[in-house]
Amino acid sequence: MRRIGRSPPLFLVTLVTLAITSSAQVSPQQGTREQTEERLAKSTREAMIKLLGSPNANPSIGEEAKTFDRLVGTWDADFAFRRADGSVLHKKGELLFGWVMDGHAIQDLWIGYPTEGQKERTIGTTIRFFDTALKQWRVIFVNPQFNYVVTAQGGREGDRIVLHGRDTDGLPIRWTFSEMKPDSFHWQGEKSHDGGKTWKLEEDHHMKRRSA
Repeated sequence: MRRIGRSPPLFLVTLVTLAITSSAQVSPQQGTREQTEERLAKSTREAMIKLLGSPNANPSIGEEAKTFDRLVGTWDADFAFRRADGSVLHKKGELLFGWVMDGHAIQDLWIGYPTEGQKERTIGTTIRFFDTALKQWRVIFVNPQFNYVVTAQGGREGDRIVLHGRDTDGLPIRWTFSEMKPDSFHWQGEKSHDGGKTWKLEEDHHMKRRSA
């Protein structure tokens, strides 16, 4: 997904560790209060994640649930980004899919592992739901690290899933899931500079399902 591996897509919980210097003195009462607050915060986070997640698609989606249901799980990713000079940047990562919001939507996380030139991992998330009025899947991808938000819509086209949208620069983009098998699939991100007549491949990612 766009912006995952550029060093300048349900499950994310950031744990903030409180640094205490060796010279700081903490009374038993303070320690107890802090421990209680930490337990409450952990309980709240766990409750939110539990309520967000859903084991299955909602029956109201019907047959359309099969569009993305086959991708539920954890995938090891080989991300490849095409640079302007023709070279390719490869980056390892993972992709997680799961049903959320009582099964009315599916969410995924696109995670790029830290690299030699980038110590922090990259992470973006996508929410996908089937619009029963438009009869299409609508998606929104967010990567707050890069202030990046983009939307697209589409659905199954033969044995592929094809989504169309516009990038932040206004140019048309096309995201395609193909070669979908139980243990692997291929994802490509393309952009058009001539209104959709031709497409330039920018991202070319291969996923393999992580075994138990």
